[in-house]
Amino acid sequence: MSVAFRRESDDEHMEPKFELPIPPGPNWVTARGYRLTREKVEALEAVDLSALEEEAAKKLRRELRYWRTRLATAEVRPVPSGDAVAFGTRVTYELNGRKNSVAITGDDEADPNEGRISFTSPLARAMMEAEPGEKIDFAGRIGAIEILAIEAVDEA
Repeated sequence: MSVAFRRESDDEHMEPKFELPIPPGPNWVTARGYRLTREKVEALEAVDLSALEEEAAKKLRRELRYWRTRLATAEVRPVPSGDAVAFGTRVTYELNGRKNSVAITGDDEADPNEGRISFTSPLARAMMEAEPGEKIDFAGRIGAIEILAIEAVDEA
């Protein structure tokens, strides 16, 4: 058999393990987001790696590298005035005849199920700098979103 068809080990054909992807752009966080990131790093650092299997330990180290990077690059944004849609505001709006409310946060803090969306999301980008009563275009529709209310979110 030719040398070209022999394997040195089974590990050669395994999927490579990549780092967790860092979202592009600035790492803006609210005071709450910074606290949650710091707590995540502290919790991961507290885990005893020697008690874990090798794969679990590798996964935890990879996750810890991600969160340490996010903590090191975090830019805590000031609490906005609430006069216009901005990072750190809660926006009540109407879209397709339904009222909804979302807080505009950083990438790692975003959780649509809890009403938190990233400032980089299409919805947040469309609403930025809009004021109450203003109708804005969204998803190719003119005046699709009406801004009903804006409040600054100060959750430290």
